[in-house]
Amino acid sequence: MQIIVNQNCTRCSKCVKICPGKVFYQETLKSEVVVAMPEMCIACGHCVAVCPENAIEHSKFPESKVHPIDYGLYPTPEQMMLLIRARRSNRAMTNKEIPQDFLNQIVEAAYRAPTASNLQQVRVLLITNKDILHKISSFTISAFNSVIKLVDNLLGRFIFKKFMPGTYKYLPAFRKMKTEFKKGNDFILRGSTALLLIYTPKSSRFGCEDANLAYQNASLMAECLGVSQFYTGFVLSASKMKKGKLEKMLGIEGKVHAGMALGMPAFRYLKYIDRKN
Repeated sequence: MQIIVNQNCTRCSKCVKICPGKVFYQETLKSEVVVAMPEMCIACGHCVAVCPENAIEHSKFPESKVHPIDYGLYPTPEQMMLLIRARRSNRAMTNKEIPQDFLNQIVEAAYRAPTASNLQQVRVLLITNKDILHKISSFTISAFNSVIKLVDNLLGRFIFKKFMPGTYKYLPAFRKMKTEFKKGNDFILRGSTALLLIYTPKSSRFGCEDANLAYQNASLMAECLGVSQFYTGFVLSASKMKKGKLEKMLGIEGKVHAGMALGMPAFRYLKYIDRKN
């Protein structure tokens, strides 16, 4: 990795102030900016992005990777707040395919999310194959069925009720989903035509946090595009029950931390409702 401060530098100190790794050093205001600790660089690109004179030459960020920002194209605060207020899970989906361009934008939005120490270890698996989607729903139902069997004996019921009340209260829902699935009604993915699973290496210390930041980005993009989406909490719960089996089934080398079911909406919400607080 090579970092150079070239002759264009006006010594404005912006790179010094913005760098999280304190790579740059400036003894006094307007004195020469030097690359003091290049080994601390996490290749975040902040220095290149903030420099008004293109004075930072960074081997990780050639000119082709650097793009100007037109802040005039930003949504207004009112527009952004409306999007946040209006965004809801929408499980009423049609069987119409999501345009590939929409899916590409949703995936890019996920990858654009920040990650701890800029490690960028987040990966996305986009599934549109109907057979695989059905297999994931079946996997989830199977995991819930294991819980049902355990609760069907007196000791299991006592343990779940006493020590896992959160899971115990979902038992009626688990039974309902199992019954409906046998009838051909999928209460897991709800007719979604695509599923986004977000994962990181098992060794990633902040994998869960990074993956859910990526989910947030993808969810906002889906809302902008008019694509229905909801968090696949049941799939994630099943994955935790059967540790590693979902990943093995899908050929994922890592751990799934977030999932988003996607589809084109049968209809959209007309109103937003205030939260409790």
